[in-house]
Amino acid sequence: MDRALLAAAGLAGALGVALAAAGAHIAGAERLVTAGQMAMAQAPALLALGLYGAARGRMMTIAAALIALGLLVFAGALAFHDLSGSAALAFAAPWGGTAMILGWLGIIVAALVRKR
Repeated sequence: MDRALLAAAGLAGALGVALAAAGAHIAGAERLVTAGQMAMAQAPALLALGLYGAARGRMMTIAAALIALGLLVFAGALAFHDLSGSAALAFAAPWGGTAMILGWLGIIVAALVRKR
């Protein structure tokens, strides 16, 4: 069990609900809704990885960290844009999305490669 990933899962779930709710109540805040949906989609994965991922070894731990970090960067950039009105962090969202994709691909690798 990885307590940091379990905490990240709880945070992702809570922020997902909060961001989606804020996006529903703030006119023109579509990015908040997207950030909330992404957080809610990743939260169960982080929960499962926190509970069982370490048993699959280092690659699974790295994959989980990429998903968590990518979510933080992606959702953070979208939320910052909608809440501040500034696109200063717009460059960060694709990096966060790429990190999440790499994390999911890392899960595939960890599942197929024998643990040493």
